[in-house]
Amino acid sequence: MLRRLLLLCLVLLAAPAAAQDVDPIIASIKALDQASADYQSIDSAFNERATSSQADTMKDRAAAVKQSAADQVSTLQDQLQLVDARAAQLGPVAPGETPDITAQRKLLTQQQSMIGSAIKRGKLLGTEADQLATEIGQTQADAFSEKMSERVASPLGRQFWGPLIRYLPRDIRRLSAFFAAEGDAIVQGTKTGGVPAALLGLVLGLGLIGPARLALRSAGRRYVIERVPGSRIRRSGLALWLTIVGTLVPALAAVSLITGLRAGGMIAQTWDALATHFEIASLIAALISALGGALLQRRQPSWRLIGITDETAHRLRPLTFAASAVTMLSVLLVAVRDGMGASGPAQAAVDAVTALLYIGLVLGILLSGARARAQLIREADEDRGDQSIMAFLSLAAWGVLILSAISLLTGYVAFSYFLARFVIWMAVVAATLYLLLVAVDDICTTVFDRDGRVANAFHHGFGVRRSLVDQFGVTLSALLRLLLILLAIGMVSRPFGSDVPSLFSQIATIAQGVTIGQVTISPGAILRAAAVLAAGLFVVRGIQKWLVNRYLPATELDAGARNSIAMVARYTGLILAVLWALASLGIGIERIALLLSALSVGIGFGLQAITQNFVSGLILLAERPVKIGDWVRIGDQEGDVKRISVRATEIQIADRSTLIVPNSELITKSIVNKTLADPLGRIQLQFSVPLGSDVDEVQRMVMDIYERQGAVLDDPKPSLFIDSIADGRINFNGFAFVNSPRAVYGTRSDIWFRLLSELPKAGIELGTTPQQVQWINGVPTGAEGIIGDEAPDPTLHPKD
Repeated sequence: MLRRLLLLCLVLLAAPAAAQDVDPIIASIKALDQASADYQSIDSAFNERATSSQADTMKDRAAAVKQSAADQVSTLQDQLQLVDARAAQLGPVAPGETPDITAQRKLLTQQQSMIGSAIKRGKLLGTEADQLATEIGQTQADAFSEKMSERVASPLGRQFWGPLIRYLPRDIRRLSAFFAAEGDAIVQGTKTGGVPAALLGLVLGLGLIGPARLALRSAGRRYVIERVPGSRIRRSGLALWLTIVGTLVPALAAVSLITGLRAGGMIAQTWDALATHFEIASLIAALISALGGALLQRRQPSWRLIGITDETAHRLRPLTFAASAVTMLSVLLVAVRDGMGASGPAQAAVDAVTALLYIGLVLGILLSGARARAQLIREADEDRGDQSIMAFLSLAAWGVLILSAISLLTGYVAFSYFLARFVIWMAVVAATLYLLLVAVDDICTTVFDRDGRVANAFHHGFGVRRSLVDQFGVTLSALLRLLLILLAIGMVSRPFGSDVPSLFSQIATIAQGVTIGQVTISPGAILRAAAVLAAGLFVVRGIQKWLVNRYLPATELDAGARNSIAMVARYTGLILAVLWALASLGIGIERIALLLSALSVGIGFGLQAITQNFVSGLILLAERPVKIGDWVRIGDQEGDVKRISVRATEIQIADRSTLIVPNSELITKSIVNKTLADPLGRIQLQFSVPLGSDVDEVQRMVMDIYERQGAVLDDPKPSLFIDSIADGRINFNGFAFVNSPRAVYGTRSDIWFRLLSELPKAGIELGTTPQQVQWINGVPTGAEGIIGDEAPDPTLHPKD
């Protein structure tokens, strides 16, 4: 490699035109050399005896080597493109070309060869680094699987207690030596002047966990009461603050104590791992206790975030202290066991004790939860909402608890300990996630409220609509909550490692599946597809609920537009969920397209009407000639559009019944949409008064009735016209407008009541044009035949 670099430098010195590429190429080759050296170091250090932390470090280093190789390959590919471009400019070899052109052509050829070799080397290095990282992860997963499948004698038999008693004297000596080493370290630290540092750490720790913690709690509560707006953010903000203070302050106190002892030289080398585990256990135990206090709020029920009774809160609070104590005790027991080098039977006994502690703790929590649910069922005084999720989680927890107990009794102690601890870890992650979800949503929606300070500042300073600020808050809340959910999933799955399937790799070989054509379907694939479909439908339902209840109400869209967006999002999500499930079965998109094309003929004939309505529904949702809230007339029926789906439209008519109209009827036939272009309704009045009546008085009275009618709009202004004069009467035609066609009928009725009451009082006869009957070939003809006047002679008959 050194010879290649020297050759490249000499060649480039001979060709100044290409000297600008020296630095990038040399730097990339040197970086590949360094990455290759790192890879060799990781490969040499990796073995099956590496601890979990060492394996994680080596896996991270291997990933860094892979990334470095990919970066250098990208840089070299860019340089190769530049060299190829210059070679293309020289063109093919021509007879009699000058020596300079020949030298440049040779130089470019050498550069292409060297860069191409470096690119191949970088790609190979990236592949090897990726394989090494995979191998390290597989080794971790195999070690985890081996530990979980390890079986010892059952604690119920003598085979378990006999070796434990036989090795007990040796374990006692090792434990005594372990504690004696720490005693010697304390004595030695005292002699060398380490007492002040240790005392300082102790005093600082006591100050943090005592006065500092209480002061911070009081300050947070006082700030929330005095400064935070009166909404739910007060409760969530206070709960979040109490959790942060209750978690970090005790953890910092533990760190302060351990740091002081280390600074004073009072921690033995064999106790260093125990001290580290003590700091971690303090953090987790403090988190459990702080979460319990913040969420239960047994002394201040009005600040409680979760909907439980006071009795349930008082019953659950001691269990959170017990969970903290069990967590701290189990971590310290395992650390002491590993630090002293306990025998195999002693290690199994410690695992059995810790598993039994966790099983008892989980059993207490489940029994308390069952009593709380039973009390709610007995009271049954209010709707507690959908409890299906809680019931499923409770059944799952009971199942895991029973499996853990059976594993403990049958000798799978490590697996039992893992399961019982995992239930508690799940509960801690779930409680933390719930608190963070509520707090983030409250903070985002409060800070970016359309009537808040931020909205006022953006509206007055930049002209941003308040609704946009509100929408941003809702969207930001959704994104942050989604990120928190993903982080929680990662935290929940962390105890399993990144290669969980290796634990059950033997099960996967039992059923290889059935191959049909080029598609292989196995029971595992079917279950996976069902799980994927269920997850997809759950996500679609959550997004639909968020759109309908949170995001769309924050917009300025009308009800029809909201319905269109929600329906399109729903069916798009359903289609994607189905495609995702089919893909998890091993059915690719091209096979799905082939299947749909094969079914298209059958769909065209057998499902023609449904397809037509479906396409018409999509057109309605897109073009929106009819939208939710419109007042439409179809045939002799008219009413409000209540719902538009992809198959039919629901219209509520006057008798409160629902008219279901296929969407194709709304697309292919004529309908009257009274609120499409203008939502106003028009009232038309037609009446007549006798000729010779005071028309000015009639106009004044009618306009006065319009003015006194509250539903009549001032703009457009109401009007009254003389339509015609016929048969001794003056025919009037009046118009007025109301804010909706739905108000026309009632308002017109009120106006008629007033007209029929007030005009006759003013001496004005109100009526319509009289009808006349004229006798053909007979008498009389004229006014005598007016209906209501003198009756005709019954002896007169028209001639044939």
